[in-house]
Amino acid sequence: MAPAFVHRDPKTVCVMDASCRLGASLVEALLRRGYTVHATAYASSHGKLNDLRRLQSGENKQQLRCFRADPFDYQSLVDAMKGCWGLFYVFEPPHDQPYDECMAEVEVRAAHNVLEACAQTETMERVVFTSSVTAVVWKEHRRSTATVDERDWSDPNFCRRVKLWHALGKTLAEKTAWALAMDRGVEMISVNAAPPTGPQLSVTNPYLKGAAEMYEDGVLVTVDEQLLVDAHVAVYESPSAYGRYICFGDAVCRPQDAVNLARMLSPNSSCAPPPSGELRVIEQRIQNKKLSKLMVSFYAGRHVEENDPSMQR
Repeated sequence: MAPAFVHRDPKTVCVMDASCRLGASLVEALLRRGYTVHATAYASSHGKLNDLRRLQSGENKQQLRCFRADPFDYQSLVDAMKGCWGLFYVFEPPHDQPYDECMAEVEVRAAHNVLEACAQTETMERVVFTSSVTAVVWKEHRRSTATVDERDWSDPNFCRRVKLWHALGKTLAEKTAWALAMDRGVEMISVNAAPPTGPQLSVTNPYLKGAAEMYEDGVLVTVDEQLLVDAHVAVYESPSAYGRYICFGDAVCRPQDAVNLARMLSPNSSCAPPPSGELRVIEQRIQNKKLSKLMVSFYAGRHVEENDPSMQR
């Protein structure tokens, strides 16, 4: 808990990494809602910080501060978070690098360093940690339960054995973040996100390794980017939000859904997707009722700005 004399403003937040697709969208959404944003891009994100600086005009000039940080340069993390009440943390690997076992280790170390920096930032109160559905759905006997929800975790040993590196990295990074948050007294909420649909979603996305098995398991899901952004803001602003939230919009369970997804992932491919007649309808086994309930209140305007005076300027 920060000392009483330290000025704390719940509408001053850090977005890290603000250069990735979700991070940049979060920056814009938060600015529209009147937040002061420390938009933090990793030093390896060439040119991306300049893209964020275009938002530093008009009303946003005083609301947006841009930083470069390195998840392995502790001081750069602390500098970017200084004065912030909240952190939106997103880790996306460089698009020109494969998500392999080494990248999984990088993600875990980055999560550790960022949460440690949060604990040392005296104004920091709440962290929204972006994880993945892959940290939920992968384990040896995954079909033994009727439904999958935020209480489930992927099994790291299983992920290592079948080389599901994205699932391994997301699972261990989230577990590391939770352990540090609880040990250091940082309030954390995780959003276990499906991949956002759109032009940037391709067949090379590491989330999609094992997509056929996810389809057969009834847990292959995607999300609209705006819903994903709204979910992050909703869990940050709601005083009752806690724990993990699975975030998806569409479950791919029908043959035509699978065909449409395959076409979206490889629009220029000469290989035709499998005919829908070769696929069967799958019962959806993954649930996001916890988030859905929160989003009903959020979209109705019954969120923290109306219920908690501390979130109002």
